Amino acid sequence: MTVRLINCDQSYLEPIRDIFNDAILNSTALYEFEPRSTQTMQTWFEFKRSNNYPILGLVNADNRLMGFASYGQFRPFPGFRLTVEHSVYIHPDFRRQGLGRRLLAEIIEYARAQQFHSLIGCIDASNTSSIELHKMMGFVHHGRLPEAGYKF
Repeated sequence: MTVRLINCDQSYLEPIRDIFNDAILNSTALYEFEPRSTQTMQTWFEFKRSNNYPILGLVNADNRLMGFASYGQFRPFPGFRLTVEHSVYIHPDFRRQGLGRRLLAEIIEYARAQQFHSLIGCIDASNTSSIELHKMMGFVHHGRLPEAGYKF
């Protein structure tokens, strides 16, 4: 299978929104309750663009978005300026094919190139696939926030 890395632009807004909305409706990867609107996604894209935060995607030979990764500000205080919180999302049709690992590796390299010092992944305890992926990529568990959020 041919898989190509891209920098997602606005033309990928709807496929990214579809992946986000699947995560909102069917998982605890996002603690949102309502699907994201096109306007919400336009604002999200503009925030990423204006802050020079990447949106990296993997597409197949048909240019179908298989997954994407991004990061953004961790906390809005100057002492956290070298730390970002990252996310990796894979379309349900393409899970368990190693795409998450590839996207995570790419986003790590992108963060290094932008001279960020620390990447943080906030992962729900039930998302064992993501936890294992992060362990394989050298991330270390540093804390828990029990009962801080709820969904379903």
